[in-house]
Amino acid sequence: MVQVISSNEEYQRVLQSGKTVIVDWFATWCGPCKAISPVFAQISETIDDIVFIKVDVDEVPEAAGDADISAMPTFQVYQDGKKVDELVGANPAKLKELVMKYRQ
Repeated sequence: MVQVISSNEEYQRVLQSGKTVIVDWFATWCGPCKAISPVFAQISETIDDIVFIKVDVDEVPEAAGDADISAMPTFQVYQDGKKVDELVGANPAKLKELVMKYRQ
């Protein structure tokens, strides 16, 4: 299940949860973001050892700035609050590959 983040505080709290977190940085006006969103949601339904979150860059700009987001969609992987990987673009095969790389 994908959790939608609505504040920088909530974003920071999830990153510090001690779990592997994959962040989908998106914007409502972004066509490729809309195209890849169902794929991200589908992946999240089958994997329970990773936390999946979505952050709207326009709704939570402070978090987007801290994460150095310059293009959407961007998928970032965090472990212990630190970014360990990143994928820019709406490529379903690469997204699945990224997620599988961090399964426990």
